[in-house]
Amino acid sequence: MVALSKLSRSHGGFMIIFGVVFLIIGFITGIAIVWTIGTIVLVVGLVLWLLGALGHAVGGRRHFY
Repeated sequence: MVALSKLSRSHGGFMIIFGVVFLIIGFITGIAIVWTIGTIVLVVGLVLWLLGALGHAVGGRRHFY
């Protein structure tokens, strides 16, 4: 749990983890909307992570913790 907490605070890892979980659940169950939501959440998480890694402020804040 500590590793998940540390990853979620650093560079938007929380959204990336949720995106992957939704993708796996959508693939296993065959529910297209869950697959789509997982893809969207994963892409947004990766974009936020990339912007944070480059040092850009996202949403007017440089850090989200």
